[in-house]
Amino acid sequence: MGIVMINCPNTGRPISTGIDMDRSSFNRSPVFFSRTPCPMYRTTHEWFAKDAWVREEYDDKVTSASTTLQLT
Repeated sequence: MGIVMINCPNTGRPISTGIDMDRSSFNRSPVFFSRTPCPMYRTTHEWFAKDAWVREEYDDKVTSASTTLQLT
């Protein structure tokens, strides 16, 4: 299971949409439009499914491992 993510249009940083979904289900979902509150700008970002992706649990572990390797 993962979380649907978008990039904040103001900062380019990834933010969570709060939608739990696995990558396979997300890829099979119809095109949709949604709104997500941005914790950084205290506003709402509007987005389409094509602008989003699913961050799976293991993605964080891979990112953490590669960050650790780069820092040492």
